[in-house]
Order: sequence, then C-alpha cells, then structure tokens
Amino acid sequence: MDATRDIVGRKVKMEMVAWRSWDIEEDEAMDHNRTSNQQGSNRWGTLLLAYKSLGVVFGGLVTSPLYVYPSMALKSPTEDDYLGIYSIMFWTLTLIGVVKYACIALKADDQGEGGTFALYSLLCRHMNIGAITSKTILGMCMLIGDGILTPAISVLSAMDGIRGPFPAFSKSLVEGLSAFVLVVLFLLQKFGTARVSFIFSPIMGLWTLTTPLVGIYNIIHHYPTIFKAISPHYIFHFFSRNGHHGWLLLNGMVLCITGSEALFADLGHFNRPSIQVAFLSCIYPSLVLTYAGQTAYLIQNPNDHDDGFYKFIPTKIYWPMFVIASLAAIVASQSLISATFSVIKQSVVLDYFPRIKIVHTSTSNEGQVYSPETNYALMLLCVAVILIFGDGKEIGNAFGVVVILVMLITTLLLTLVMIVIWRVPVILVALFSFTFLTMEGFYVSSVFTKIKQGGWIPFAISIILAFIMFGWFYGRQRKMEYELTHRIDMDRLKLLLSDPGVQRVPGLCFFYTNIQDGFTPVLGHYINNMRSIHKVTVFTTLRYLLVPKVSPTERIVVKRLGLKGVYGCLIQYGYADSLDFQGDFVSQIICSLQNHIMHGEDQEMTDLREAQHASVVHVHGKTRFHITKNCTRFDRFMLAFYEFMHSNCRSGIPTLGVPLPQRIEVGMLYEA
Repeated sequence: MDATRDIVGRKVKMEMVAWRSWDIEEDEAMDHNRTSNQQGSNRWGTLLLAYKSLGVVFGGLVTSPLYVYPSMALKSPTEDDYLGIYSIMFWTLTLIGVVKYACIALKADDQGEGGTFALYSLLCRHMNIGAITSKTILGMCMLIGDGILTPAISVLSAMDGIRGPFPAFSKSLVEGLSAFVLVVLFLLQKFGTARVSFIFSPIMGLWTLTTPLVGIYNIIHHYPTIFKAISPHYIFHFFSRNGHHGWLLLNGMVLCITGSEALFADLGHFNRPSIQVAFLSCIYPSLVLTYAGQTAYLIQNPNDHDDGFYKFIPTKIYWPMFVIASLAAIVASQSLISATFSVIKQSVVLDYFPRIKIVHTSTSNEGQVYSPETNYALMLLCVAVILIFGDGKEIGNAFGVVVILVMLITTLLLTLVMIVIWRVPVILVALFSFTFLTMEGFYVSSVFTKIKQGGWIPFAISIILAFIMFGWFYGRQRKMEYELTHRIDMDRLKLLLSDPGVQRVPGLCFFYTNIQDGFTPVLGHYINNMRSIHKVTVFTTLRYLLVPKVSPTERIVVKRLGLKGVYGCLIQYGYADSLDFQGDFVSQIICSLQNHIMHGEDQEMTDLREAQHASVVHVHGKTRFHITKNCTRFDRFMLAFYEFMHSNCRSGIPTLGVPLPQRIEVGMLYEA
C-alpha cells in the first residue's frame, strides 16, 4: 500500500508540474517581465515608481527607529556600549539591507514577482520540491505574522509619544487610539495599492527627509564623532565587555532591519530598479543618519533609552514630528499588509491555501492585489495583539522572532538559487552563506531567549497557518491521488458513449476536470446516472504553471479528443495571473475551437455554432471524501479538517465569470 501511495504521489507531482513541454526560456521570461513593467522601463517611470514605493514597500523599515532602542533591555549603558550598538546596527543594515536584499535577493525574482513563494516556484522548476516545501511554508507563515505585528508595534510606538507631554494620558487610551487608527487603515485597503501609495508616499517622503535632519542636528550638538563607530572593532569591544548580556541585546537590535523582507516580497507591486533606487538613495542614508543621531543623543543622555525616539526630538519641533511619526507609523503598516496580500494570493494559486477572494486592484500591474478575507482577519488580529499585549516590549520580542526567521529562510532559499539556477562559483556561495547564516544565526539564538516574553506569539500564528496550509495541501493531494487512480481514459469513455441508452442532447457543455491525461471519475458518475451527454462537450482543465505569468497566446489550448463533438481545453495561468477573463469566457473558448478546427469538416463547425446557440452549461464535480472505518486516525482527522475548509471556501469556477444559472454541480463521494 505504501509503495502504491509512493508511485501515485510521484504521479501527482508530475501531473501538477508537467502538463506539457512548456519550458519557459529565461530570455522569454525577461522579455515578458519587461513588457509587464513598461511603466518603469524609462528613467522617469522608474523614478515615479521609486517615489510611490516609499508609501508601500519601506514603511516598516524606515520607521524602525521608533521602537529599536525602547525594545532593548539596557542596564546602565556607557558610551562604548552605545558605540558598539550603533556599529552592529550599521553593519546589519549594510550587509542585510544593501548587500543581501537590494543587490542579491531582488535579482532572484520570478518574472517580476518576489518573496518566499517566488523563490519556491523558481526552485521547483529545477529541483525536487520536497526538500524545501516545509521551509517555504514556514517562511510564508512568518511573513504573515510580520504583517500582523508590524502594524501593531509601529502604530503603538508612534502613539505612545503623546504620553511625553501629557503623562496623564493613560496607556489604555494609547492602546485604544492605536486600535482605532489600525481599523481605519485596514478599511482603506479596498482602494488598492496604487491609490494607497499615492496618499502615503508624500507622508513617507516627509518622514524620510525629516528624521535624518533631526539626526544630523543631534550629531552636531551631542557627539560629532559618532561615525567612528562604523569601524567593526567597536562590535568586538562591545561583546568582549558585555558578554552574555550583549548577546541578549541582539533581540532588540535585530529590529533595525524590520521590514526588509517586504522590500523583496513587494517586488510584484513595483519593479527591481524602482525599489533599488528608493532604498539606496533615500531609505538607507536616512536610517544611517537617524540611528547615528539617536545614538549621539543617548551617549549624552544614557538613561533615556526607553523612549529613544521622542527624547531625541528637539522641543520646538516635538509636535510636528509627533504628527509625522504617527502618520509614518500608519504608512509603515502598509508595506507588510501589501506583502501579506501578495503571499496569500500566490499560495492560493499554488493550491497551498483554501480559495479566498482575490481582487486585482490595478489594470497595469497584476501584482497589486487585495483580499477582503485576509484584510479583515489581519485587522482583527492586529487589534487583538494591541489590546491583549499592549506592552511594546512583548510585541517587540515577538516581532524580533518573526523578522529574523523570515530572513534566515530567505537566505537558505537564496543559497539554493545560487547553486542550482545561477551556477555561482562555490567560493562565492560559501562566502554568502557563511556571512549571512552566521550573522542571522547569532540573531536567532538571541531572539529565541524571548519566547516566554512574547516570542511565542508568531509561533502560535505560524503553527495555526501551517496547519491550515498542510491540511489543505494534504486533502488536495489525496483527492488527486484518487482521481488519478480512478480516472476515465479514452477507451472507457468510448465504451460509455457506445451504450445505446446514453443520449447526445443539444447544447454546449464545459465539463471541468482536474486531470489532463484522462477524465475525472465524476464523468463516469455523471454519464451512468444522467444517461446523457451534450452534443458538443469540452473537457476543461484549469492548471497553474510554476511561473508568475503565462503568455496570452498560450493561455487557452484546445484539441480534438478523437470522438465526435468531444474536445479538450486547457486553461493555463501563473500565480501572478488573473483568472478574471476580459469579455465572454465562452466566446474565447469557442474562438480557440474554431481556429483549431478551421481546416476540418464544415459540419463540425456547424455543430459547434448550433450547440452554442442551443444552450451552454458548466458541469463541475462537487466531491467529498467518504471516510471509512479502514482509515487511520490521522486520515480521519486531516480529511475531516480538509472537508470543513473545502465546504467553506470559494469555488474555483466563479473566478472565470461563469453565470450562476449555467452552473451544474455533480456530487460524488470519494472513498478515502
């Protein structure tokens, strides 16, 4: 039985990946990517996109000064301690932000799409996916956790500034105000990334300009020689003096690179040049100067670290900076919200997540998406985190775990991309993996000490999400195994149709099947019970390819199946494609069929037109598992969980724009 399951499992993977020999050449992929990003192909277009990206991509990263120092458990810090901390943050920003993400990760895009699942699909076409699936799922779950914690900690840290001038303003009021601001932010998401970025980019541009100016002011007035800390020897001195306590402080320092994963995950919303321009010319210099100013102030005022941002703001500009900081914190939430939408959409299309509504908010950029269910779930979880874990340090501890684990998983996947796809020399791969795995390994070991103090939150979120994803994937795989084992081949179909009791009724039928090499068992169930089949029947298969986008010329593939009036139709799409067909879906299939049979018999063309005018129906199987006593407890539980999700998720057919009166669902029980 296990051997049979092994063989069928391999067939499932082959069926899911190798539908036809459509290996996409790299130069074609690059051409398609350039076509899909024409708005950023020229200099001014790139600059405009770079400006817009400020309000979507970099919010979490550039607002990290709000909560980095307050998240550190500093005890009587000295000047040398602060110089060591700044040196660590400078090199973390430089190596992880500039080298890893801006210069390397952005080049590992999959036809313009970025993030964990983009790396996964890229690797799937070149190696066995089993070895990296679990890492990909964990990375995606952690990124969603990032999308929950970034809005919470950013807005809460900004709003806490009101307590400086007004100590009577209680913490509960700050939490309530933060929750209200987040609710408004999530309600704005339905307007789409483009409109949101148009509103948010000026705010983030103002923040990116003002915070380094304040930093320069503090450098001049408090510690002009702060940039000597760029020397790495301050890092070694810091750890030699502080030992174990210095290592524990890393769980706060890691927050300086918060949001850098969004720089990669939000790639589909913009493009590589625009993100690189924005980061290297604005975001990176702004962070270096802001942290330098904060550190310069704290060297002269060592005990103000619990409010490390608002304390270093000059009194005369406190309120303008409070307003800017509050608005910037709202914008900061946007980067991870957008990234979460992208990742959820990719996982739905790759069949790792239950089907939910995905709305494309841009006609020119397929990567800009919005999911109502995801949006409101994030909103509720963000508000819950603020109201339940109002202490910024606890949220900071949770945040650190998410930030570094996502980075570590990205490093592992990038290493595989370098070896398997880019064919980078071994010495360079070793240098990359040693540098970043060592650095991120130190951070991971430190943040894990905070599991009890809030670090468990992202793990709880990730376990729930991973369980949902595994349950859905397991159920889908078992269903595919059954269909491949009990599929109807052409000989069996000919035998069914040769039965004199089976009638050919007028009309055009689109019969949806999950199998290309044969037909779903639902077909046999349908014919045996209905005793009829339409004169023109098109067996339609929807299949994703492990590429972001499929060329329009390859989107719909039709062929004759050797029986009169029976055709096959394959609708292909990538994880960045929209299935919302422009115009009439049926007309597009008919047009493809007419082009295919153009040189055939005139009667065949006439039958097709008559069938279209008679009636059009879409037959879709509604299958469920029949869980028998022979099933193991594991199968009973997982398949029951899958059935619960399947019965509550959206159907795949409405995404094609099929009218409800034309839909027919045929129920069938699959024996587990």
